[in-house]
Amino acid sequence: MLDYLIVGSGLAGISFAEVALKNNKSILLLDDKSQNSSRVAGGLYNPVILKRFSEVWNAKEQLVLMNEFYDKVEEKLKEKFNFKMPVLRKFFSIEEQNNWFAASDKINLAPFLSTKLISKKYNSIDSPYDYGEVLHTGYVDTALLLDNYQKYLLQNDLLREESFDFSAIEFLDSGIQYKNIEACHIIFAEGFGMHKNPFFNYLPLDGTKGELFIIKAPDLNLDIIVNTSVFILPLGNNLFKVGATYNWHDKTSEPTEEGRQELLERIREIITCDFEIVKHFAGVRPTVADRRPLIGTHEEHKSLHILNGLGTRGVMLGPAMAKALYDHIENNVPLDKEADIKRFHKRYLKGLTFGQP
Repeated sequence: MLDYLIVGSGLAGISFAEVALKNNKSILLLDDKSQNSSRVAGGLYNPVILKRFSEVWNAKEQLVLMNEFYDKVEEKLKEKFNFKMPVLRKFFSIEEQNNWFAASDKINLAPFLSTKLISKKYNSIDSPYDYGEVLHTGYVDTALLLDNYQKYLLQNDLLREESFDFSAIEFLDSGIQYKNIEACHIIFAEGFGMHKNPFFNYLPLDGTKGELFIIKAPDLNLDIIVNTSVFILPLGNNLFKVGATYNWHDKTSEPTEEGRQELLERIREIITCDFEIVKHFAGVRPTVADRRPLIGTHEEHKSLHILNGLGTRGVMLGPAMAKALYDHIENNVPLDKEADIKRFHKRYLKGLTFGQP
């Protein structure tokens, strides 16, 4: 009997897989590649919400667990995924500078906001009001991470590329039977695909579409990530990842002309040099209205669990939420009430599916 059958091999799925393997548990992952948000993600991690100058929920703990997690995975797979790089917030006025310094005086933000203005001039970017530096930032190359981790799983017969059939679950005293597989637990880590899950589709997962570019800009010389209305992230060889848009209505993963024009407009607000669009891609982020993840155990079927709702901060949230869910299942450690799906207990009792009042 398997310890864990994991549905989905994006950031959430591989985060739980790695925690389980670290604890010598037997696993199998199933994935039909229908969800691409982890693969096309910006991959940035940043402990500060720069729009509002507020701390990301549980940022300190998440950063520690995140760095431990990616260090171990890099060592295991002999590949570099985690690139530590400063994020500079470009200021557009003296007022923005003053807001930055006011925020840096707050106890919870002081470890993350430098009080020294960065006045360095970067090619093709006008910055008369300088930059503020966010500390403990960088990005994870999510596509490279997933390619390598999924390859590792396939080589060890731990991943099957197939769709999940919810009607094939049989509940046993000791766990579940799924086709020819017996397992103690199922972890559903399907991202936006959760809407097809009859056990958890009452949860209010509202996907937010994001579109991004890879651009080529030979005259743009950056060794840092610039963050304004969009981020500009250097990839090397004059290539930069730029994003992202936020669309709460379109739930497809196809790039749009509307998204293209929005990105073009925002890029031209920041850089003055010519650039070429090398790639335009899109994905639907698994977001929740209260900006908290969805982790926990089904109300009736105690062998069914969910790890979802990582939203725009999957590279930071994934390792921490996977560990929290594992410790909850194996050691009965209580979940953080802000992340526990029990906060939607009333919806479950009413038998609601998302979209209903």
